[in-house]
Amino acid sequence: MKSSPWLIAAALALVVALPAEAAEKLKVVATFSILGDIASEVGGDHVEVRTLVGPDGDAHTFEPSPSDAKALGAAAVLVENGMGLEGWIGRLVTVSGFKGERVEASKGIKPLAWKGEEAGHDAHEGHDHAEKDHAEAGHDGHDHDAHEGHSHDVDPHAWQDPKNGIVYVNNVVAGLSAADPANAGDYKARGETLSAELAAIDARLKAEFAKVPEAKRKIVTSHDAFGYFANAYGIQFVAPEGVSTESEASAADVARIIRQIKAENITALFAENITDPRLLNQIARETNVKIGGALYSDALSPPDGPAPTYLRMFENNAAALLAAMNGG
Repeated sequence: MKSSPWLIAAALALVVALPAEAAEKLKVVATFSILGDIASEVGGDHVEVRTLVGPDGDAHTFEPSPSDAKALGAAAVLVENGMGLEGWIGRLVTVSGFKGERVEASKGIKPLAWKGEEAGHDAHEGHDHAEKDHAEAGHDGHDHDAHEGHSHDVDPHAWQDPKNGIVYVNNVVAGLSAADPANAGDYKARGETLSAELAAIDARLKAEFAKVPEAKRKIVTSHDAFGYFANAYGIQFVAPEGVSTESEASAADVARIIRQIKAENITALFAENITDPRLLNQIARETNVKIGGALYSDALSPPDGPAPTYLRMFENNAAALLAAMNGG
C-alpha cells in the first residue's frame, strides 16, 4: 500500500519539530550584568539569560520587582556573586519559589578584608535608615532581608581581578553542566576559551602597569570597588565611599581625600558608571584635578557603550587608567 504524500510530509515535519522542542534553552537568571555576560559567554546558544540588575545598574541598592520573582521562579539556574553583595537575594529566592541550581560565582576565592576606616559603621548605618524608612512606608520585610548578611567586612568585588574571573567562569561552567549535563562538553569548551582570554588580559595588564612608576599608580574613584584590581596590578585606589554605595561618605572622609590628593600630588580622578558623580565633582573642584572619565566597576555599559562585555570592561578600564597615569 502506497503512503500518501500528505502523510510523508506530516511525518517529516514531526521529525524536524522534535529536536527543536528538545533543544529548548536553559533558563538562567544572573543577578547583575557582569555575571549575565559570563553566563551568556559560557552558555552560548544553549541558554537564555535574564539579568536582574542591567547595564549601569547598582546591585548594592537594587530592589527586585514581582516580574523578577516570576522570572527566577521559572529559571533552572541562578548565578549570584556571593560575599554579601546581593543582600536582597535570599528574600527573592524565597518569594520566587526557585528550586533550581544555585551558583555562587565567587566560591573558592579568598576574599579581601575591607580595611576602610569606618567599614562596619557606615554600611550598617545606611541599612538602618533604609529599614526605618521602608517600615514606615509599609514595606517591612524586604529591607530586613537586605540587612541580613549584607555586612561588608569583606570586599565583594572579586570579579575585578581577571584571575578571579577564571574562578567565576569555572563555577558557572559547573552550574550549567549540573543543570544541563547533555551540553556539559560545550560549556566546558566555551569556559576554557573565556578563561584563556582572561589569562591573556591579566598577563598584558601586569606588563603595562609595571611600566608605570609606582608614585603615579594612584587613582581616586567614587566608591571602593577596585581592591582586587589594585592588588593584582600594584595600584592605590582612594575612595570617599566604602565598598557599598549604600553608605554615604562623611565630610571628614571627603576632607581626608582632598588633603591626600594635594599632599601626594594625585592627578587622576575617575567617576564610576553606577555612582552619582556629584561627590567626585566636589573633590575635583577643590583640588583642581580633572575627572578622567568613567570606570566600570559593578556593571557593564549598554551594548553601544565602551564596556558591553566582561572582557571589554577590563580593556576599557585599563586603557583609561594607563592614559591618566601616563599623563595622557
